[in-house]
Amino acid sequence: MRAFAEAYPDQEIVQQVVARLPWGHNVRLVEAVKDPAERLWYARQAIEHGWSRNILVHQIESDLYHRQGKAITNFERTLPTPQSELARELVKDPYSFDFLALGPDMSERELERSLLDHLRSLILELGKGFAFVGSQYPLQVGGQDYYLDLLFYHLRLRFFVVLELKIEEFKPEYAGKMNFYLSAVDDHLRHETDGPSIGIILCKGKNAVVVEYALRDSARPMGVAEYRLSPSLPIQPQGNLPTAEELAREFPLMSAVKLRIEIERELRLVLQARGRSTGGIGIGPMLQELDRDGVILQGVGNFEIALQVMNQASHGLDVDPDAAEQAMEVGTRLLEALNPLRSRSPLDVSKS
Repeated sequence: MRAFAEAYPDQEIVQQVVARLPWGHNVRLVEAVKDPAERLWYARQAIEHGWSRNILVHQIESDLYHRQGKAITNFERTLPTPQSELARELVKDPYSFDFLALGPDMSERELERSLLDHLRSLILELGKGFAFVGSQYPLQVGGQDYYLDLLFYHLRLRFFVVLELKIEEFKPEYAGKMNFYLSAVDDHLRHETDGPSIGIILCKGKNAVVVEYALRDSARPMGVAEYRLSPSLPIQPQGNLPTAEELAREFPLMSAVKLRIEIERELRLVLQARGRSTGGIGIGPMLQELDRDGVILQGVGNFEIALQVMNQASHGLDVDPDAAEQAMEVGTRLLEALNPLRSRSPLDVSKS
């Protein structure tokens, strides 16, 4: 109690911040963090993100305070001021993948598979608001197929995040490839209300001068950070595991966002195959275009309500689990009805 009183002499901070945390959290903060500013930062982060005591300890031990917002980026030049500051705070350096146990001879594919096997821990390390969209996510540009290592959507800031994994030091050509990927994502996946997609290149190491030169003239927002691995896989504390309530809240949200992206992508491909322009229009107008062409999507039902639920999920709003389940059923039927349309001519489709 004496240490607690000495750590927080300001009564206002005690009432507004410290009093909102469980006593066990406060004990760990006083014991483990001696710098007052750093201790207060961890306390506020624990409140904002709802960290359990074990997660709080993990974030302190991984030195999150000194890693947050430290990656080399070009966000200040490529994003508007409020968004650039928020995006910069998202990107750490280095990223801590101490939940993995991989040898020095690992491949990029092995690193990716291991991260997917520990998706919960990966999202915890990325930070609040990240929703997983897919791995090796396919994009078609100019009739050629390309695959993104990991694709996420940030539910609060509302933009896509492309993660590229490299098992060697940063090379300038990585920035050019990421610039290409971000252009494709913005063209094929980004909704008109979304912010510009950002890219994060995770490397085994980097030369800061080389990174600065590589990003200087890039037109797309991206950052470069290192990752570090643990030589052995630690036992995950129980507090790091998702509860039933967390699963019920998070996974319908993530699944609805992913399904909405797939539906929008499929609609664009169907309309482009019919010679229609899809730039700047959303799912609703694209469905209206098909309706005007006399295309009947059998067995879909009332997709308008399902689309509202998916839009709520995309905007980071809470979604009722039952409503999310119904929206997923309707959306899946719509996607199944759209899939055959790309390979059929407009005349064949209108006859059906």
